[in-house]
Amino acid sequence: MNKLLPVVVAIALAAQICTAADPAEKKSPAPKGAPAAEAIGWRLGAQAYTFRRVTFFEAVDKIAALGLKYVEMYPGQRVSKDISAKTNNKMSPEVTAKVQAKLKAAGVKLVCYGVTGLPGNEDACRKIFQWAKKMGIETIVSEPNPKDLPMIGKLCDEFGINVAIHNHPKASRYWNPDTVLAACKGLTKRIGACADTGHWARSGLDPIECLKKLKGRIISFHFKDLNKKERGGHDVPWGTGGCDAAGMLAEIRSQGFKGVFSIEYEHKFDHATLAKCVSFFNEQAAKLAKVASAAKDTGAAGPTGRLSPPLKATRAVAPAPKEKAAKPR
Repeated sequence: MNKLLPVVVAIALAAQICTAADPAEKKSPAPKGAPAAEAIGWRLGAQAYTFRRVTFFEAVDKIAALGLKYVEMYPGQRVSKDISAKTNNKMSPEVTAKVQAKLKAAGVKLVCYGVTGLPGNEDACRKIFQWAKKMGIETIVSEPNPKDLPMIGKLCDEFGINVAIHNHPKASRYWNPDTVLAACKGLTKRIGACADTGHWARSGLDPIECLKKLKGRIISFHFKDLNKKERGGHDVPWGTGGCDAAGMLAEIRSQGFKGVFSIEYEHKFDHATLAKCVSFFNEQAAKLAKVASAAKDTGAAGPTGRLSPPLKATRAVAPAPKEKAAKPR
């Protein structure tokens, strides 16, 4: 028996070696993204400003790592470690080509650009639209002078590009959705709102009530959840804050909105933090689709698709914040 013991031990060790996973063969799960959201017409991406401390190329890679396929470019970000030029409509043809190649290689589409100025001079404004058309941009996010909107609206229709009016906190020009609605009155439907839900909360407004006011005029989102609805509130993972992120999504779904949501995280974060936002968004989209399907089967949904009652919003409890709030952009 003693003579056999070394043999038995050797066999056992060999079995463990053979069955152990080779570290080189271990693969992380493929990025999940937000397929349930895509199925109901919600395209989740990120505002590159979230990654303002790195280059645009690095931002694109980080967005792709989250399983997302859309980016909103902002003016002024360094293009890459090797390209010192900044992202904007004045990039040279050579830099523009490299940006387009990077996006294609990463599988990320540039869908929105902003927040950027739109000049009152039509020729100067036209140049921005021409560049946006070349880049495949669907929406320019801006805070233009109301008197310039009729001219801008003509360019929107000519180029087939939207202009989404962004709201910064009170007392910026468009902090109140009533002002946005007044500015859009009588204009092409290609002019509407870029709804920044966090800035509404920072302005003392109820984001869900703001969404209701803007029904039919929302073009895109800077979607946020804050730890508290006040000026100093900072970003937290969606569904853990005080903005009722689930309730907002239920209202957006009830309006039949289809379009782009940009994650714009202005507080400290890591990959896991943003992944939580993506997961929450996808899970809520799946729940909302399921409720709509069940209501349709039972005849409970009306002709507009609005559900009664809507999905009950549930929120996790956010941990106490450890960092100071970032200054909102």
